[in-house]
Amino acid sequence: MAIAVSLSCLLALSVAGLAGGVKGSLRSQDPGPQPLELKQVFTLFQIQYNRSYSNPEEYARRLDIFARNLAQAQQLEEEDLGTAEFGVTPFSDLTEEEFGRLYGRRRMDGEAPNVGREVGSEEWEESVPPTCDWRNLDGVISSVKKQESCNCCWAMAAAGNIEALWGIRYHQSVELSVQELLDCGRCGDGCRGGFVWDAFMTVLNNSGLASEKDYPFQGKAKPHRCLAKKHKRAAWIQDFIMLQDNEQKIAWHLATEGPITVTINMKLLKQYKKGVIKATPTSCDPLLVDHCVLLVGFGKTEAEVDRRAGAAASQPYPRRSIPFWILKNSWGAEWGEKGYFRLYRGNNTCGITKYPLTARVDRPVKKRRVSCPP
Repeated sequence: MAIAVSLSCLLALSVAGLAGGVKGSLRSQDPGPQPLELKQVFTLFQIQYNRSYSNPEEYARRLDIFARNLAQAQQLEEEDLGTAEFGVTPFSDLTEEEFGRLYGRRRMDGEAPNVGREVGSEEWEESVPPTCDWRNLDGVISSVKKQESCNCCWAMAAAGNIEALWGIRYHQSVELSVQELLDCGRCGDGCRGGFVWDAFMTVLNNSGLASEKDYPFQGKAKPHRCLAKKHKRAAWIQDFIMLQDNEQKIAWHLATEGPITVTINMKLLKQYKKGVIKATPTSCDPLLVDHCVLLVGFGKTEAEVDRRAGAAASQPYPRRSIPFWILKNSWGAEWGEKGYFRLYRGNNTCGITKYPLTARVDRPVKKRRVSCPP
């Protein structure tokens, strides 16, 4: 652990020192010879994230990709309107295409099921608290998972949603089987992608979900080897709903009922290290959502206003309040803020309001027959 921390510090210092030179050297298609400093940073990256390459040609290719990603990270940090910091991450030696293929929700075809958006009451207008963080209640939020090269963010987000709601309702901590969702889904496409509603429908079809301990994650789907019937149900749901595409109403539901799954555009997450991402529709298109995560809280942070905003140089930096969402990712605890990240709250950043879905945890009930009164 001590080695990882020291390497992280060295990487941060090295990247800061390289920032100007790297950016200037990457404006052309062919950056030419790489400076020794960049190679040293790349070596630190390889050590921290256990990277090795099969031959000198592959090493040179990955070094070039790393340099370009470093330049892009600096550009993202300059353009971000929040407090986000971008830099070296576990994905810094991957191209955009490789990153999307490995970590995005690739199955883009298909529409949301015929589920009406919940209307709810008007209580939310006055009762949304200033902060909310379900991580602060024991037994609600399970550990951060790592999807590896399996496109199962949709299944991990859905399992995390059910785990949290189960913990809130029954005061029991559970970790549920993502592998069952991959192996047994009739709608999802295993590690090739899916939607959160695919996972929820699988849970309904299987009358619940096994525990992670009984049916552990393998990192690959086995569509013809569904073992759901061999394992005890650790949790179940009654149905699932889609919330209104209104951030205040989403915040109210999150605070009063529990965590929610959302699907966002993951474009800015590859280089993300920490802070609040505040993007524009141009830098992060809210219509092109491709990654499912779990919304676990919200709050506000204070940040200094940039001098470019017009503050006089002789005056103290003015401060501003930045509202944010807290989201749990599925890329491991070494990414982002210990596996979490924050998005600006209030302008549909990266499409967060497009598909806000949540299960409703309760024992399944049979539909009652309706008869006309005499």
